[in-house]
Formats: sequence, C-alpha cells, structure tokens
Amino acid sequence: MKFVFNFIIMSNNIVLKRGLDIPINGVAAQETVKTVKPSVVAMKPTDFKGLVPRLLVREGDKVLAGSPVMADKNCLDILFTSPVSGTVAEVVRGDKRKLLEVRIKADEAQEYVDFGVQNVASMSAEDVKALLLKSGLWTSLVQRPYGILANPQAQPKAIFISAFNTAPLAADYEYTLGSEVEAIQAGVNALAKLAQVHVSVNSASSAFAKLQNATLHTFTGKHPAGNVGVQIANISYIRKEETVWTVALPLVAAIGKLFTTGKVDLCRKVAVTGPEAVNPAYVNALPGVAMKDLESFYAGAENIRIVSGDVLSGKTIGAEGYLGFFDTQVSILKEGNTHELFGWARPLRLNQFSSTRSYFSWLCPKKKYNMDTNLHGGPRAFLMSDSFYADVLPMDIFPLYLTKACLAGDIEKMEKFGIYEVLPEDLALCEFVDPSKNYIQDIIAKGIDLMLKEMA
Repeated sequence: MKFVFNFIIMSNNIVLKRGLDIPINGVAAQETVKTVKPSVVAMKPTDFKGLVPRLLVREGDKVLAGSPVMADKNCLDILFTSPVSGTVAEVVRGDKRKLLEVRIKADEAQEYVDFGVQNVASMSAEDVKALLLKSGLWTSLVQRPYGILANPQAQPKAIFISAFNTAPLAADYEYTLGSEVEAIQAGVNALAKLAQVHVSVNSASSAFAKLQNATLHTFTGKHPAGNVGVQIANISYIRKEETVWTVALPLVAAIGKLFTTGKVDLCRKVAVTGPEAVNPAYVNALPGVAMKDLESFYAGAENIRIVSGDVLSGKTIGAEGYLGFFDTQVSILKEGNTHELFGWARPLRLNQFSSTRSYFSWLCPKKKYNMDTNLHGGPRAFLMSDSFYADVLPMDIFPLYLTKACLAGDIEKMEKFGIYEVLPEDLALCEFVDPSKNYIQDIIAKGIDLMLKEMA
C-alpha cells in the first residue's frame, strides 16, 4: 500500500538503501588534458523542454558572448544568449521549418557583453530576476513538474541544487568545481533572493558542504542518489499545483560569475568517458562544442555511439553533433548491433553484468565491464512485478503502474502514481534493469508531454 504523507520531510541526513551503481569501464582520469577552442558552437532549442523559439538573429550577424540569439515565444522576456562571440554561420531547420540549431562561428579573441559587477546583498528579487533574464542565464533554471523552462511569474516553494552526480562515469564535481566554491556561493546567494535554496552533498567533507544561505542535506547511497529529482522526493516531495526549480551545479557557478564579473561565462570541465574512449579525461569546453573537436578521444574507432550526457539518460548525437547545454559529460560506447547465438542458454557469460544474480557478476563486485548498447532482446509485454524497479528507485512511487498509465494516456492514474515527481532520467535505472526491454524513459516523456498538453 502507498502511504501518503501530509507533512514536509526535512531530514538533513538521508540514507538511500535502494539504487544501483553500474560498473562500466571508461572513467575519466582526474586531469584536464586540453582546452577546446571551438571553431563552431551550436545553440540547440531542443535542449530546453517547452521552448517555442523565436529567432532574433540572421545568418551573418555578429554576436558577443551574452548577446541574445533566441527568445521564448511563450515569454519573450526569456532570452537565450550566445556562449561565444562570433558570426552566425548557419541556422539549421528541420521538418515544418522547426528550428534545430543556431551555429555560431567563434572569434579568435572572445568579447563579452558587460552586464556590470553586482552586489547581490543589495539587490531585490526582481533585480536578480531581471539580470538573469537579460543575460540568458534564466534558462539554467528548470521547473518541476515536467522539467520545463522556469516561469518567471511563478513562485516556487524552493530551489534545489545537487552538488554531486552518481550517474555512470559522471564528472566529479569535487574535481571540476572544487576551485569555484566562491562563484557557486555567489550563485546561491543570488538564487536565495528568489526562493529557499536546498543544496545536497554526498559527504560532510565535500567542498560544497560549507555553502551559506542554503539548507544543506547529506545523501548516502548508490545511483540515482545524485539525481535532483530523487533528492526532492526525499526532502520535500512535489504535490499537485506545487512548483519547484532546479539548477545544475555548473550553472550555479556560471550565475555566480555573472554577478561577480559581469560576464556570461559558461566554460566548464567536461568528462570524456566510456569504454571506447581513448585515454578518457577532462577538457575545458563550452556547451554546444562540436564532437569533431573531441575527435582525439575516439580517433580510429569504428561502430561507436557518441552520447552527450551519461549512458543512461544522455542523447545520442554522433560525431557530427554538439554538446548539450546542461551536459558535463560525453560518453563513447560500442554499438551493440551484434547477435549472440543462444545467449539465453549460456549461464556463465563471465563478461556480462547482471543487476540480479542471473550471471556470475555478483561474485566479482569490483569488476568493470566494457558495456555496449546491445539490449540482448527486444521490447515485449511488461512483467507484472514492481520488484525489478523497486530495488533501484528510492522514491515513494510505483514506476510500473506509472509507466502503464502513461502508455494508456490515463491522466488520473498518472497523477495518482507520481507523474508530478519524476522526469525520465529518474526512471533510467528502471529501464536498465527492465527484463521486458521497454523504453521507459520515452514512455514517461510522452506522458509528460500529454500532461503539458491537457493540463495547460
């Protein structure tokens, strides 16, 4: 039976007993091997759910880092600004002239729009909001439910920040952002003007455990403990008609630098990872950087898949693609397009990982595997058991019934089983362990699309 709590959970030390860390090879060595100086950077409206883009530039226009390139037709105050200075080289459109990318050829010497150094302590909430909108960094805020662009007119009950990432091979924030605590503190101070801020860390010794002007929570557990959606569910879950905002930690640092330097600086350390990556490590790069600029990490490799993000919830972009706005990781895997004869009848399979004890991987708990994208089977009917998912999802929902409600388009049951609390990434592990090989994240995404359409 599902218990409904009528109070807000506010524990500061939370131990999650459910979850799964996937033992995949290809973790990035903690060294930054180069700074990527991009020739072309792509801004992708598809990175932002709910965005109806209005183009503000034409091919050939000159832009500075921080100049507006797009706006949201639903709220023209929300601007999307260029991460680099340069020339608009190409506007890429798809079916029905849908705007897919705006490609900007970067200048050799970068120039920035000067928004002025600000004293956050003396600013009002409206002042902070106005600067975030003008600079384009308002797009860093994601609104839940549904994971859409934050509505400037909404008043969230809180803002949540995850200061660690437990996804497979994820960038280590202690390494990538440990030296930017002052910028992160400035970002937290600015966000605290808008709503109460909650920051989750995975250790009391974390570089971010001493952040001020926020409520700190310590989480212990396996993936998806680092997912901000799981943290919200265990701190103050989202009720119907409630709104919360989330901000990724690298973007909190960018917000802080906006207030302390007056510039939009989105440069970040990106982890290039995966079993097929050559000498996986970190690079300094901007969102929208081309995968061609990272070719040295997969030179000579054939039959590979390049993913912007982690292997569970990232997007396949290929060698011709560009890094997503929110991503701090690139994953390189082998395409699993080979068939294993009578694989179901081979009980040993020493090089295969199993989250259960189907194979003997449980005897080698520290072993890492060269995983590929092979599903080892095709989609089929759901098995009527929630136990597969309950072991890996530390949230008070029924993922199987939520998924089936999304398939059926039953809004009442979607609400009942927790559609307001999740985004597709929160159920990525459910998809990984699903014996029926169903694309659970896609199903949840379509359910969210239905909610946006019907509940608007």
